[in-house]
Amino acid sequence: MANGKINTKAKDLKIECTDTKKSKLYDFLDKKLILYFYPKDLTPGCTTESIEFNDNLSKIKKLKANVVGVSRDKLSLHEKFIEKHGFKFPLISDPEEKLCKSFDVIKEKSLYGRKYMGVDRSTFIIDESGKILHAWRNVKVKGHVEEVIDKLKEVQ
Repeated sequence: MANGKINTKAKDLKIECTDTKKSKLYDFLDKKLILYFYPKDLTPGCTTESIEFNDNLSKIKKLKANVVGVSRDKLSLHEKFIEKHGFKFPLISDPEEKLCKSFDVIKEKSLYGRKYMGVDRSTFIIDESGKILHAWRNVKVKGHVEEVIDKLKEVQ
């Protein structure tokens, strides 16, 4: 299993996606893929990050890459999230954490002293063969999308 490590292959898992034509992760690999994992739809940090990816989508498309967000939220909530903010890229619903676990993004977190298992904000660039070219862990939203675009230019 890849566990989201650079230079390993991502598993081609079955997915539940807002783009119903896509049923497996590799369905997005007609181009490079920016796959970003985030904790929760409609929360401030996740909304900011998703809006920044959406605002930079034309730059990303020019660099021949797709963008897909992943969280544990249900498809119905993803659809509300997309509708509310006009996202032009799909979101994957991963309530069973299959994709999250295959990229090793489920980590122990703490909120007001309470420990729980949650999604560690992470982003991966995957090439057309499924190889992970770059990984960011424990992402801080500010400036992250620019970093991803710079790295995408580098790996062209």
